[in-house]
Amino acid sequence: MLESVRIDKWLMVARVFKTRAQANRACVLGRVNVNDTRAKPHRLLRRGDRVEIEVDSDWTRILVVQDLKERPVRKAEAPDLYQDESPPRPVRDKIDRLFDAAPARRERGTGRPTKRDRRKMERLRD
Repeated sequence: MLESVRIDKWLMVARVFKTRAQANRACVLGRVNVNDTRAKPHRLLRRGDRVEIEVDSDWTRILVVQDLKERPVRKAEAPDLYQDESPPRPVRDKIDRLFDAAPARRERGTGRPTKRDRRKMERLRD
């Protein structure tokens, strides 16, 4: 049985992030805290530690470590590694999401978008 695991590895194994590189980057950018202190990627995680991950500017996931693994587990087994204490994710209006999205770019001189182009741009925004 493991006593400790690197935080970036555990975040990937628990399927909080898809890759270890993404977990590592989140730690480097200061979006991950363990027991109310900023966590670097090499920080060792133990059972009972409280991990806070800033997902969006308005939502933070709070996970309490229940089990430690170094190898990836099946998706159904991942929630067994932690106890989720995070508040529900806030619902955002469609208008707010549109303001967050970058405006569609078009090459100069291509003219107005066709109906087909407009539909493609709307699919990208949603």
